[in-house]
Amino acid sequence: MRHARRRLVRRVTRLAAVGGLLLGGTMVTRAVASEPPDASAVPRTYAASAADTGSGLVSRLGTSRTAGSWLGAGGKPVVAVTDEEAAAEVRKAGAEAKMVDHSMDELKSATSTLRSAPRVAGTAWVMDYQSNEVVVRGDSTVSAADWSRMTQVAGDIGGFVRMERTEGTFTTRLNGALPLLSTAGRCSAGFNVTDGQRDFILTAGHCGPNGSVWFADNRGEQQIGQTIQQNFPGGDFSLVEYANGDAGDGADVVSIGDGKGVRITGFADPAVGQRVFRSGSTSGLRDGEVTGLNATVNYPEGTVTGLIETNVCAEPGDSGGPMFSEGVALGVTSGGSGDCNAGGTTFFQPVTKALQALDVKLIVTAQNGAGQGASPAPSATQSAIAPDDASPGSSVSVSGASTLLSRLADPKNVGPGLLVVAGSLVALAATRFIRAEQDRKAYRRYYSATWG
Repeated sequence: MRHARRRLVRRVTRLAAVGGLLLGGTMVTRAVASEPPDASAVPRTYAASAADTGSGLVSRLGTSRTAGSWLGAGGKPVVAVTDEEAAAEVRKAGAEAKMVDHSMDELKSATSTLRSAPRVAGTAWVMDYQSNEVVVRGDSTVSAADWSRMTQVAGDIGGFVRMERTEGTFTTRLNGALPLLSTAGRCSAGFNVTDGQRDFILTAGHCGPNGSVWFADNRGEQQIGQTIQQNFPGGDFSLVEYANGDAGDGADVVSIGDGKGVRITGFADPAVGQRVFRSGSTSGLRDGEVTGLNATVNYPEGTVTGLIETNVCAEPGDSGGPMFSEGVALGVTSGGSGDCNAGGTTFFQPVTKALQALDVKLIVTAQNGAGQGASPAPSATQSAIAPDDASPGSSVSVSGASTLLSRLADPKNVGPGLLVVAGSLVALAATRFIRAEQDRKAYRRYYSATWG
């Protein structure tokens, strides 16, 4: 009976050791395979390849022969062109060509004339690539006299400037993902960024001036950080330095509510017609489409240029919150009109311009989905995805909880994996030694009994 128990213990020990070897080997293999790629290996592309996408074709053909691009049905790029030769090149590249009367140079000239006119708060304009027009909008605060003067300026430019009145008012959304609270009001955290030594929150510039202190609670007890660099008006972005200089675990995730988040894998410039998602601390996760680029908005506080126009709704407190699609960061919420009951227009500060101006890098999930790192260059957008098929991105819990299995599968566990392997080898060696020692003792007993 005693020998049977010993044999059972040895067998269980050997099985455990073999299991440990397999587990340790798996941990090491996953860790080695999951090493983030070298920063220089990350593709340095914008919306897509210059050979076969709308943005690349516009860049190659030039602004005198094109008037922008957008995503058509099924995600196919459409390029507005002014001559048949350009149209033939677009079709040859696999995109759809649309003949228009006015080039990008003419559209830009129109917006320049509008900027040089006396500023009227409550107005905004954007180049509508699909209609080949410049659309000027005036909110409910614009007086009849001011609107008449703007209409006269538009008439002098030409018939491709369209005037529209809109309900509500164009305001910044001060007061998304997660809330940031200060004496200046309430905003939303955008994306986490780094300069290689310290971590920051990228949020809207109008949220507060340099020196603004931000908290996670309304009692002022849980300090998040302090605004150290602001750009507003002109642009609309700022940096909030974390109080301890570290964004911590989950820095590559943006909150979308209900304890869930989306992993951010890169950043890019959006395309007109692209489906996008926005998260804010007031209205949560919302979606819509990009309707224009390089928009100018005359807020009461000042004029901001180069914005992304969308039909996504937003409300006060959503300012600074992230806009993204398929896990790719696109912008931070600036302002707009309307609300999430009636709908409206929302403008976003492009992430690409903010990162370049601030000389910081986005903290992103490694390309294989393991670990965090800094994204050194714009990522490829999802221009091949049909607008209706786009999603926010890879969902993940933002509770910070992790299971034993997920901890063992952590790609950082090269060291623990090697320890498991070493311990298993020691266990196997020990069982082998014990067996050999028991065999020797049994032989000596047998020899002694045989030879007296």
